[in-house]
Formats: sequence, C-alpha cells, structure tokens
Amino acid sequence: MLMQSKKIQADLILLLVAAIWGFAFVAQRLGMESLGPFGFNAFRFALGALSLLPLLLFFKPGKDHCHRTLMFSGTIAGLALFAGASFQQAGLVYTTAGNAGFITGLYIILVPLLGLFIGQQTNMNTWLGGLLAVFGLYLLSFQDLSAINFGDILELLGAACWAAHVLIIAKLAPKVDNLRLAIMQFVVCALLSALVAFGIETEQFTITNALSSWAPIAYAGLISVGIAYTLQIVAQKHAPPAHAAIIMSLEAVAAAFGGWLLLSESFSTAGMLGCGLMLFGMLISQLPAFRRKERTYV
Repeated sequence: MLMQSKKIQADLILLLVAAIWGFAFVAQRLGMESLGPFGFNAFRFALGALSLLPLLLFFKPGKDHCHRTLMFSGTIAGLALFAGASFQQAGLVYTTAGNAGFITGLYIILVPLLGLFIGQQTNMNTWLGGLLAVFGLYLLSFQDLSAINFGDILELLGAACWAAHVLIIAKLAPKVDNLRLAIMQFVVCALLSALVAFGIETEQFTITNALSSWAPIAYAGLISVGIAYTLQIVAQKHAPPAHAAIIMSLEAVAAAFGGWLLLSESFSTAGMLGCGLMLFGMLISQLPAFRRKERTYV
C-alpha cells in the first residue's frame, strides 16, 4: 500500500514537471530574442544550480555519501542533458519546428527500447500507452509533412540522448543524494553550454543581453531547471523509466496550451485530438497499477 502511494505521488510530481517544462517553451522563445540557444541554456542552467545551493545548508548528505560517486554521476547526467539540448537546438537550424517536436518526443518509445538493452522489462500497457502518446504527439506537432533531412537526424540523436537521460536518472536517483545530483548535472550542462556559446555566439552571449531577458531566464532557470529537473530526479525514484517518459511527454500538451494562452498561437482540431490521445495513452499506461491495487482488496 505504501509503495502504491509513492507511485501515485511520483506520477503527480511528473505531471507537474511536464506542465512546468511545457510553459518553459514560451520562456525559451522569448529569451532567445536576445540570446542564442546555447547562451540561454548556459544562463538558465547556471541560475538553476545557484538557486539550489542554499538548500545544501538544510539538507545534509547521508552517511553513505561519496563525493567521487556524486561527481561521476553528476557528470554523466550533465553530459546527457547537454547532448540532448544541443542536438535539439542544432536540428532546428535544418528542420521545421513540427518535425523537431515530433522526433524529440519519440523518446517516449526510445526509453523502453533502450531499457531492453540494460535488462529492464516494460509491460504491454506501457507500450500501448506510449504508441498512443506518439500518435497524439504527431497530430499535435505536425502542421504538414516534410521530407526527412539532416536536421531530423540530429533531432533523432537528441531524442536518444533525452531517453538516455531518463534511464540514467532512473538508475542514479535511488543511489545518490538527489539535491547534489541535480546541482552537479546543472553545473556540467551550464559550463558546456557556455563553452559553445563563447565559440559560436560571441556577440549575443553578453551580460547585457542576459539582463534584457531576465524574466524568461528567471522562469527557465528557477522554475524549469531548479524546481522541475530536481523534481524529476525525486519522482523517478518510484516511477519506472518508460512510464515516467509517457507522463513527461505531456509537456508537449502544456507547451501547445501555453503558446495558445500567452503567445496567441493557433490550436487546431487535430492538435486537440492529439492532446486527447496523449492523455489517454498516459491513462492506459497506469492500468497495471490500478489492477494491482484492486487485487490487494480482494
């Protein structure tokens, strides 16, 4: 019963994470009016790390805490985080936003596929829910079909990196101090993003431009990075990776809603149907948990 309660709590946290990430797309679009994508990522991940530092005074590491393990874990998670964001941004140079949104969302299926190679089993309801979510994402993302190009390949590599990040967090969350893991991966991602920004976004990557985009950076750094990515680590202690991926994919629904609400973007009938299918897919992926709960009362 306690385990079931923790799983439900984890699902609710992941739903909150998806909502925060979805609205972060609005902040990212507004923030990149002054900054390049790598510069924006550098500032927001650095702010996310800084926002968590005061918590270190109140949350002490456990007795089994190992600095070497934390450094290694945070570096691996940070590399996956940086790779996913970088491939996604680079792909947008060559492909459409619709293609990028759909292909990135394929991590819903890539998570259980990659999980098979490391011995993780995924039940049939999760596979079915994932496929429905992918089809819903297709309806939500695509306005028209376009031929596969180099940008789409980069987006697919990015999706694989996001899937790897979900699996890495699932592996590390139960073993490493969550707060320190979050800070470490943010620092790694911020440093790598800053290095790239210094190389290819020299004119845009300035404090002046960062100050002119303070509001989007504040939301993306404090809320999207500092809170949401940390909650992801906490929730994935009790949520299977494939299941977590389906719930977090609902960020696409939140992004579409946020664009409609705040940026006056259109919300088509196909898009609304896609949102419905993604929600239905998430519910189907929950069915095994409900059945196990019913059996405990028999």
